[in-house]
Amino acid sequence: MADIRFDGQVAIVTGAGGGLGRQHALELARRGAKVLINDLGGSMDGSGGNSAAAEAVVAEIKAFGGEAIANGSSVTDDAGVALMVKQAMDTWGRIDILIANAGILRDKTFAKMEIADFELVLNVHLMGTVKPAKAVWEIMRAQNYGRIVVTTSSSGMYGNFGQANYGAAKLGIIGFMNTLRLEGQKNNIHVNAISPVAATRMTENLMPPEVLERLKPEYVTPGVVYLASEEAPTGAILTAGAGAFAMTRLYETEGVYLGEGGLSVEEVRDNWSKISDPTGQQAYANGGEQSAKFFRKLSGG
Repeated sequence: MADIRFDGQVAIVTGAGGGLGRQHALELARRGAKVLINDLGGSMDGSGGNSAAAEAVVAEIKAFGGEAIANGSSVTDDAGVALMVKQAMDTWGRIDILIANAGILRDKTFAKMEIADFELVLNVHLMGTVKPAKAVWEIMRAQNYGRIVVTTSSSGMYGNFGQANYGAAKLGIIGFMNTLRLEGQKNNIHVNAISPVAATRMTENLMPPEVLERLKPEYVTPGVVYLASEEAPTGAILTAGAGAFAMTRLYETEGVYLGEGGLSVEEVRDNWSKISDPTGQQAYANGGEQSAKFFRKLSGG
């Protein structure tokens, strides 16, 4: 089979000044894409900012003959996001790919977490995905082509101590993706999620050096670039790290119909083993499939 190429395509990668975003941007450029490198250049907690990191990645891409421009907008700022998209359109006239990768951490247990820290992390990760996606959506619809890759986390799907804010944002991104994949299908816009396990500045203090060495960001990037390609599926949650790749799915059990007459709390308790029985569980493609299951049970099926 032919190599995956992006010649003639334009990509925006947010948070691309280092770590995962940098690797994604470099690989897209190596395969022919023109890339806008977005990075606020702030610290891990979201404070500060400068364009040096984005400019450095642009220089790397130009050094091997690629084409790239830098943008220092915050993904939470409406005017900044509009400028980012305008830069790409003014320079290249189209946008084919958005990789929403930007993020910060404000880790604390929920008991010690300030609401401001919760809102900031939610804003950067969730709204920092929504706003760029909204800004490119009509462009992709008009082109009848687009690929959007959002970034989720095991913290959102399974929980992680001290990350109530981060986890809430990362699972919210999955809900966002699930609807966009449905709404984008008729215009050939595919939307997928990556759940990376990688050594970045967000994880460097959580694991020993010998483990971090096995979790280089470049081991995640092949999965992301595939999800950004013309051949990509839609609605997939791809987990990736250390050269391993897997799919995450949300399953629902078949459950049990308890009837409507005299329904009680005790009946739910007494039938819990049937409610939670994994036999016949399914991963639904949309909310309507779940509703159909309940109507089926209502009619005795």
